[in-house]
Amino acid sequence: MKLLKYLIPPFAKFTHNRILNKHKQAVEIQLNILSYLIKNSHEISFGKDHNFSQINNYYDFFCHVNIRDYEGLQSYIERVKNGEKDVLWKGRPIYFAKTSGTTSGSKYIPITAQSIQHHLDAARNSLFAFVAETGKANFFSGKMIFLQGSPVLEELNGVKVGRLSGIVYHHVPAWLLSNRLPSYEANCLEDWNQKLEAIVQETQHENMTLLSGIPPWCVMYFEKLLALSNKENLETLFPNLELYIYGGVNYSPYKEKMDSLLGPDVKGIETYPASEGFFAYQDSQEADGMLLNIDAGIFYEFVPSKEIHQEKPTRYHLGQVKLHEDYVLIVSTNAGLWAYNTGDTIRFVSLQPYRIKVTGRVKHFISAFGEHVIQEEVEAAISNVAKSMQIGIVEFTVAPYITKEGAASYHEWFIEFQEGQNFDKELFMEAVDERVQVQNSYYLDLRKGAILQQAQLTEVQACGFLKYFEGKGKVGGQNKVQHLANNRDLANELLKYIIVR
Repeated sequence: MKLLKYLIPPFAKFTHNRILNKHKQAVEIQLNILSYLIKNSHEISFGKDHNFSQINNYYDFFCHVNIRDYEGLQSYIERVKNGEKDVLWKGRPIYFAKTSGTTSGSKYIPITAQSIQHHLDAARNSLFAFVAETGKANFFSGKMIFLQGSPVLEELNGVKVGRLSGIVYHHVPAWLLSNRLPSYEANCLEDWNQKLEAIVQETQHENMTLLSGIPPWCVMYFEKLLALSNKENLETLFPNLELYIYGGVNYSPYKEKMDSLLGPDVKGIETYPASEGFFAYQDSQEADGMLLNIDAGIFYEFVPSKEIHQEKPTRYHLGQVKLHEDYVLIVSTNAGLWAYNTGDTIRFVSLQPYRIKVTGRVKHFISAFGEHVIQEEVEAAISNVAKSMQIGIVEFTVAPYITKEGAASYHEWFIEFQEGQNFDKELFMEAVDERVQVQNSYYLDLRKGAILQQAQLTEVQACGFLKYFEGKGKVGGQNKVQHLANNRDLANELLKYIIVR
């Protein structure tokens, strides 16, 4: 394995340069992918139902295939689950990535032999981009830990079913297997606390050079490690640690805490993997945003976020997008998704090459009073104020609170602070509220008009969010907190875990 740090850099540089060169023909590549997807689907059920034989260009596709979410594809997916072939894609998928959180219960996202390879290539290319830019490849010589879902897969009519991270576990390249942690046995533990304890025991004395996992659960792992070793940060425990790979959530609310735990020398790579496809990854430590994965069997469309709930919203392909506008990401893939609404909102920060930022979720907003505050705005507000006041935030969520007659309503912020901090919480909330006003003119107008009063703090007790997940049976490395909602479902659940003064 030590040879890898010498063998990989030239190949990494060649690979990354080839990818950047492809971005010069990105629009042509994307339209060719659409043509390939359509031509290979004339005879499948979905293709017949939507007259794919009559589709010759993007405009035809636009006219024949409407945007749909999971529920819009569910009747086809149920047929695939029941064992039928040639429904959404030729043959049958090799996996279903099982996810939760829809009105119809669990989602079963098909993964084909073609699409799984693109997941693996993108993960590899994110590492190669780092090596190509920095020349650093020592992390290939040490141990790499991935906090992920269980690799134990179920089976449904011959198709294996599991979480995406558990599926990918079975496809790690052979040349990385000897360096991967935790063990299969530890990864299979279903109880998160037992699993975390096992991972700590397995990794505390290893030469860790790479860590991967979503921030809130990595924090739990890090803190257990440091408590056991009596170290102040991971830099002293793992002196050769070089890389932290993360994705799935906005990193900014966790950055201060992660920086204090990781130390100044550990670099981060942001990725954008989803069950529906590996859409983007950070390819530069200097440039803003993540490089869109343009040549991966995925055809992208972009709908202005303000139009997504319209019956016939505007749809753009890659050659029609503009900088700094929020779009809902729509995908058609070689796994059998067609004009599929991912529910994610993204923003282009570069058009050569095409780089994006994830700005939130379509369903994650507050507009109980016409303010339409979005996820990005609350995350930016709390992270900026916490940084300026040097306050540690463990987790948070925001919900509308509608008061009875005679008092203005407000946004209620449920925040779990790091323990042992002494600061003016009223001043903190004033600053957060002011920050939201700066970012959102509708919220500003409602505050000036006294329709809304200042945002209010409800402090969550230590480990309160963890207790919430435990109560739901959802403790684990793939579960994450929804940072705002237009209802009080999560807020009302959290009332069990607040600090009553």
